[in-house]
Order: sequence, then C-alpha cells, then structure tokens
Amino acid sequence: MPELVFFSGTMDCGKSTLALQIEHNRSARGLQGMIFTRDDRAGEGKLSSRLGLVTNAVEVADGQDLYAHLVEHLSQGRRADYVIADEAQFLTPEQIDQLARVVDDLGVDVFAFGITTDFRSKLFPGSQRLVELADRVEVLQVEALCWCGARATHNARTIGGHMVVEGAQVVVGDVNQPEDIGYEVLCRRHHRRRMTAATARASALSPDVLPIETASP
Repeated sequence: MPELVFFSGTMDCGKSTLALQIEHNRSARGLQGMIFTRDDRAGEGKLSSRLGLVTNAVEVADGQDLYAHLVEHLSQGRRADYVIADEAQFLTPEQIDQLARVVDDLGVDVFAFGITTDFRSKLFPGSQRLVELADRVEVLQVEALCWCGARATHNARTIGGHMVVEGAQVVVGDVNQPEDIGYEVLCRRHHRRRMTAATARASALSPDVLPIETASP
C-alpha cells in the first residue's frame, strides 16, 4: 500500500542525505520520482545535503497545488513512481493535505523530510499537519549532538553565536555560521538556558555548574 511517511529530526541529523539516498536507490531500479523542496541551502530548485550531494528539484511556491502539479505531470505522459518532499516544514498545511491526496487518490508513495519545531520550540504548521496525517512518522536515528555532547533535540537560531528567541519563524540559514544569522542544535537543557557553544566558551563555566550563594562568615 502506498504511504505518506514523515522523516523528522533536528537540523544536522541527515534528513536531506536520506532523501537523496532514497532518490538514488529508486532511480537505480529504473523508477522515476518527483522531488519537491522549499528554501534549500543550495538555492532555488535544489535538494542538497551538508555532505556535498545535490540534485535538481521543483521549488514549491506559495499557494502552489502539489496534487494538481503531479496530475498535470502525469497527464503529459510522464512518470512519477514516488514523491520526495524535502524541507517539508516550510510547506503549508493545505500542501500537506495535497500530498496525502497524492497517496490516496494516485497511489504514489510520498516521503516527506523536515524538522518538527522551530527555533522557539514551536511546531511548524507543515510539520504539525504531517504528524496529524502521516501513515508513519520516523525519527531519524543519526543523532545530532549538542556542544556538550548530549543528544541535540532543539534547533536554536543564533546571531553572532548568541541564541535569539524572537523573529520570523522562517529565516533561511545553516548550522555553524557564528558571524551571521545561523542555527545551532542544542539539548533541551542548554536550549532552555540559551547557552550556545560560543556563550559557553565565553562564560568559562561548566554547563553543570550553577551559580550559588554562599553564606557570609
């Protein structure tokens, strides 16, 4: 049976690498897919991973009907044996509904890849809808690590290495960009404390040490 599968995880955990691997495995068996993406780090109409792999994709526009796009593609005599949707957190809930319709009405597998929450630990609307509709939600097993070595569970937006908690939900950036608007993956504890690798180095304090008051003699 065809499925809508949501592969989720933090930034830097290999989602796009897995999407490219799925594309490679299926194309090597003679299958042809449709790849959608939105705001990829490599630029418009690209699906890329931090390992340097990249392929062409359909850049999703605001208000675009993904189901209608695929129907038109098929009506022209072309094939789409599966669909890959990367950066799916940036899709609208309506577009996620359209991907579910691709599975149900056209009998085509859809593999969606995205992060679940934004830099404020709030669900992206697209990711929320995927959790609600997906036949399966797969949390990627390649664990991204916080600077302290613990499993990273949260995405932090940084400016000059300092974590910020205000601003637009979608600002395209990448990890390890300390001088510009960038992102860093953190464990929950250090996300709560707003302690990035840069601020931890600056403080020269162990992450396990909290300030305490001592009684006066």
